Amino acid sequence: MGVMVIPRAARVYIGCALLGAVACGAPALRPGAHTPWDVAALLAALYAVCELPARRRPPGAGSFFAVLLAAALLLPPSAAALTALPGALLTRVDQPPALVRRVWRAAQLVIAVGAAALAAEVLRPDRALGHGPHTPDFPYALLPAGAAALTFCLVMTALDGGIRATAEGLAPHTAWRGLFGRALAPHAVHGLAGLMMAVLWRSSYGPVAALFVLLPMYISCWVFAQYHRERAAHQATIRALVQAVDIKDRYTRGHSERVGRASVLIARELGMADERLENLRFAGILHDVGKLGVPTRVLRKDGPLTAQERRVIELHPEYGHEIVRGIGFLGEARSAILHHHERMDGSGYPYGLKGEQIPEFARVVAVADAFDAMTSTRSYSRARPVGTAVAELERCAGTHFDPRMVRALVRALDRHGWQTTVTADEPPRPGTALPPPRPHGRPATARATDTGPARDGDAAGPRPAPPRRRSGA
Repeated sequence: MGVMVIPRAARVYIGCALLGAVACGAPALRPGAHTPWDVAALLAALYAVCELPARRRPPGAGSFFAVLLAAALLLPPSAAALTALPGALLTRVDQPPALVRRVWRAAQLVIAVGAAALAAEVLRPDRALGHGPHTPDFPYALLPAGAAALTFCLVMTALDGGIRATAEGLAPHTAWRGLFGRALAPHAVHGLAGLMMAVLWRSSYGPVAALFVLLPMYISCWVFAQYHRERAAHQATIRALVQAVDIKDRYTRGHSERVGRASVLIARELGMADERLENLRFAGILHDVGKLGVPTRVLRKDGPLTAQERRVIELHPEYGHEIVRGIGFLGEARSAILHHHERMDGSGYPYGLKGEQIPEFARVVAVADAFDAMTSTRSYSRARPVGTAVAELERCAGTHFDPRMVRALVRALDRHGWQTTVTADEPPRPGTALPPPRPHGRPATARATDTGPARDGDAAGPRPAPPRRRSGA
């Protein structure tokens, strides 16, 4: 559903969900159904009011499912299902087609709440919740609440997986993989909050007391929204710096983003903790930000670089470190920006660090940087095949690059392949994926220095004659 044209299978699926939603809610509308409309209307209005701020909340800031799960415990299944309808139609929609997405969301929630109420009804929640002066029956009350939350989670994730499979064309095992596991804990928390709301609603204090349960949920949503805004500010800072570099050195357009992506691939193969992955991606994206301090005439020079010009260019890691020194959220990324041109044998710059003296992030970014520099087509050099670039990295492992990082990149490429794109102002050509894993006998391949002098960022041997121009990688 991420595109304007909805596949036919998805349209059929949404239509079936709508029919299911009608079947869930229709019994409450029949004459003689004895639906407690006062309670249903209050809960529906409460959920709708809770969802109104969602139009101003960032995506993913959460929904107030606790209200719906309280309805599943307080109302008959068909009436509980209808409480989801107004709020679902008000839910924030960030992508077109908005109307179809709202209708789908409404149908999904109506079915899920109706099913949750049916599961709770089997365990007789009326007796468990108490009423007026009668105290609730704990811990028995946890059973209908748990059944409602579990059923709600199962139905929501099942329907989510179905729409992913039909709208995005995913294989079933891919569409449903991980959905239930990720949703279970949040829905369990909502189930407990819904139980508290239902108990207070039935108590002698009445519905007003139930509103106090929503206060901590509002606070948590506010905290999440603040985090999201801070994260968005971080991303905007990164984008601004990268765009400034791309404008200054147009020949490396897109290089920074690909180095960030390759760095994350390496880190995942190494089993790096998730909380470090984002900083490592920032390190890859910003590794060349110091080029902002290099004169444009040097970066764009078409002829050979003089020794003085090369020394100026080799200051870009230090310039970059100075630029990002005060950006606290970058953390370890700052050391990678400073040291990504160090070499394992100590022949790199700016400080000639060797081996484990080089920060781990810098060793990862060095490999990612060199790999993308070799496999990218630019206005002055054609891309090398991925296999050739990998062979060159392996040749330089232990002297220039950390062998562990090189092996991790090879495993990641074997698993995921690599899409190369041009970074100069010319039409992109198809990417080259890594061929199947090679036998131990290594094929003859071109060395980095066979196609010209080593460039900054290439997996290079010694730096002989000055380059015709600087890659900026």
